[in-house]
Amino acid sequence: PEEGNVLFKVGDMQGAACCYTKALKLSGSQAESAVLHRNRAACYLRLEEYSKAESDASKALETDPGDMKARFRRAQAFQKLGRLDQAFLDVQRCAQLEPKNKAFQDLLRQLGAQIQHKVMLSQLNSTDARVQQMFSLLLDASAKESDRQKAAQNLVVLSREEAGAEQIFRNDGVKLIQKLLQSKQEEIVLSALRTLVGLCTGHQSRVSQLCAVMGSDVSTVSLAACHLLQVMFEALTEGMRREIRGKEEAILPEPSKELRSMLRHLLGMMPASNVSGPGRDSAINLLVKQVPRKSLKNPDNSLTLWVIDQGLKKILEVAGTVPELSEGLRLTDNSHMSCSVLLSKLYDDLKSDKERENFNKLCEEYVQQHFSRPGLDGKLRAIQTVSVLLQGPSDVGNRTLEMSGMMDAVISLCASEDVTHQQVAVEALIHAAGKAKRASFITANGVTLLKDLYKKSENDRIRVRALVGLCKLGSAGGTDFSMKQFAEGSTLKLAKQCRKWLCNESLPPTSRRWSVEGLAYLTFDADVKEDLVEDKNALQAMFELAKSEDKTVLFAVGSTLVNCTNSYEVEKPDPQLVELAKYAKQHVPEEHPKDAPSYVEKRLAKLLEAGVVSALVCMVKQESPALTEACRECIARVFLAVVERQEDRGTVVAQGGGKALIPLASDNTDVGKIKAAQALAKITITSNPEIAFPGERIYEVVRPLVSLLSLDCTLLQNFEALMALTNLAGINDRLRQKIIKEKAVPKIEGYMFEEHDLVRASATECMCNLVLSPEVQKLFLATGNDRLKLLVLYSGEEDERLRKAAAGTLAMLTAEQPQLCAWIPGTTTHWLEIVQALLLSEIPDLRHRGVVIVQNMMQAEKSLAESLMESEALEILSVLAKGGEDMPDPVSKIAQNCLDKAMEYGIIMSREGKEKCKGTEP
Repeated sequence: PEEGNVLFKVGDMQGAACCYTKALKLSGSQAESAVLHRNRAACYLRLEEYSKAESDASKALETDPGDMKARFRRAQAFQKLGRLDQAFLDVQRCAQLEPKNKAFQDLLRQLGAQIQHKVMLSQLNSTDARVQQMFSLLLDASAKESDRQKAAQNLVVLSREEAGAEQIFRNDGVKLIQKLLQSKQEEIVLSALRTLVGLCTGHQSRVSQLCAVMGSDVSTVSLAACHLLQVMFEALTEGMRREIRGKEEAILPEPSKELRSMLRHLLGMMPASNVSGPGRDSAINLLVKQVPRKSLKNPDNSLTLWVIDQGLKKILEVAGTVPELSEGLRLTDNSHMSCSVLLSKLYDDLKSDKERENFNKLCEEYVQQHFSRPGLDGKLRAIQTVSVLLQGPSDVGNRTLEMSGMMDAVISLCASEDVTHQQVAVEALIHAAGKAKRASFITANGVTLLKDLYKKSENDRIRVRALVGLCKLGSAGGTDFSMKQFAEGSTLKLAKQCRKWLCNESLPPTSRRWSVEGLAYLTFDADVKEDLVEDKNALQAMFELAKSEDKTVLFAVGSTLVNCTNSYEVEKPDPQLVELAKYAKQHVPEEHPKDAPSYVEKRLAKLLEAGVVSALVCMVKQESPALTEACRECIARVFLAVVERQEDRGTVVAQGGGKALIPLASDNTDVGKIKAAQALAKITITSNPEIAFPGERIYEVVRPLVSLLSLDCTLLQNFEALMALTNLAGINDRLRQKIIKEKAVPKIEGYMFEEHDLVRASATECMCNLVLSPEVQKLFLATGNDRLKLLVLYSGEEDERLRKAAAGTLAMLTAEQPQLCAWIPGTTTHWLEIVQALLLSEIPDLRHRGVVIVQNMMQAEKSLAESLMESEALEILSVLAKGGEDMPDPVSKIAQNCLDKAMEYGIIMSREGKEKCKGTEP
């Protein structure tokens, strides 16, 4: 072998291999043979005889599986033989044992890349044939229609795979898809659009100006095209947010230019006469989602300013359209509401008075331009635009309403004999009654007119709108029982008529929707709430409307339910201020007797029985601009109300309430987020979180709960969040990591100092579960902190719940990190008394925690054991070890373990040893 080694060093691989072969024949031990096989494997590698190299390395490993050199050489041989998986396993084992070995790491990386490339090639080869087959069928006009449809559907599936998408592009698939879009068959067009979605998803460079067919009269085609555009927007905006890297992304160098080009296309759809109603709604929906800033903390609102400059008047064209007039744009029942939301979003995204003044000016110019035109059509368009503005950016709507002659025109058109004129004017009157002073003006000037319309009109559309106008004026006092615009009993009569309209299935949904609008106003009155919840048919009809295609009803339903559940904010005035107000003869708000908690609880029970949860869940699922943040807040408020009672939470979870609350906690107003998060906390406290939020959803609950650990939230919200997080932290380590990642630990530690007993105890309980995580344990090991001291002190507090939590945390920490045991005596001079008090406690849980802490300390260091055995702890442990009726077996067993450890150290003697010592005394 020595001769072979010399030849190997000078590069004579053939000669060295011959020497090792001769040595193997003479070898007398397995260990020596293993070394020779390993050396000869190195020669064969250099000679490129990889099969022989693999064989020799394997023989060496049979004798010594821990031989890293032999394993590495076998890995190199496997790599050259193309057996990449086996090579990877060998070198992975090497790298695990010697992680700093550069040769091992380099080969590991090479093999990883080679395996990935091999997988991709195999995928490409397998999908290439499938793509070619699909294309052949789609291009073959003589093929069966069912086969072509199936091929189109298969193409959709392929487009969602990386390899399939690549092959579609390689085979010039985009041109084929564009041809398919011209097909007269709906299924083929849908498949083509969905294929484009698959190709575009997540790939900025694949997005180009693909002309959508969103204006199609076929709603399914329109929705599919809308989805495609949504994917394209997301790809473009993602490209703007991150630095462009790599060759593929560089194909599209200016995503902002592409984005604005697409927005121009959407704005162009607004006034286009050939666009369908659903198509126009989809375009508005996309503008709502893509243009305004997602967060007002982002200073850049340039996209909003660009859209206002380029397209505000085009949006107002939709707002001012009266569909019943000749040559009007095609709209749906949702179009005006969607338009209001878009205008509101754009206005709210403005940053300065100058920007807002420009918005106001453009709207006023548009309204004035039409209002000043001769004939009624222009005035109707102007009034309709004002109506939409009043529902959206109300400040802008109020300014346009105050333009000279506008209010007079509204009042006079209400008396028109033309139904369309009446309808536009009455709706404007309803939306105008938003502010108290204007409500008073309309009450004085318009109530008689609305009553006449309601009583005398022969058209149901006008009657129901007039009714809603009266409802809104009748509720101007809100929940203040003493401020009523109408005579006693009038609101109940109006509400009864609203419920009657609501239950009349022969009426169109739009008319029935207006009756819910009426109830949204009238349910400020507790008598109306009581009547409504007793009317099961009316509740069922309202819930069915909430689940229907008419999205404009969402806010009205949400508002009605908020009123019925009393989940609105009520500021209770200071009693002293109330007395002062009475003395000064100032108005003092009064609560209706039927708004007392006992009445509210009964109403909630009836709403749950009628199926309010399933209605709320459906409302959350709606993809519409009508599901505004204000609407989401209403839904969150109602959810919080229905989970108030523990016994109702199971029902809410069973009907999908837990799942629906998660998006409400992230996409909502600030108040709505807190309400939804609190509802999630209540569910997490009393229900099994793994059942309430199955799968990955459980991890989405953490962030909303952590958001409640804020000084802006109430102590009750803090407490419920801590309780919920305690439950989650006890489930698994991944959830604990999620809680830590959301930066909850410092907040939880802060609440451990809270003056309120329950909050302090719940924070400590949460920490008790979190210390199972090594990351949290490290915080206690950090130098110069008092975390351990706090736990020791809390273990001696009077509050039983706090003591249990602190002692439990201490027991787990000292078990996981024994070095902390030695730090306990340094935390406080009373540490021994605290430990002894735990051992002597009459509460079994505290005794158990005490003996575990003592056991951990005694096992950690002999000196700690000596300190404990020199105290009264020895006698206490002796009593506990004997057991008894009130001594659980675990406590007795652990106490005996402590005594056994003391005997092992030689600190105390066994009973037999003591007897022996007594016998030898002189």
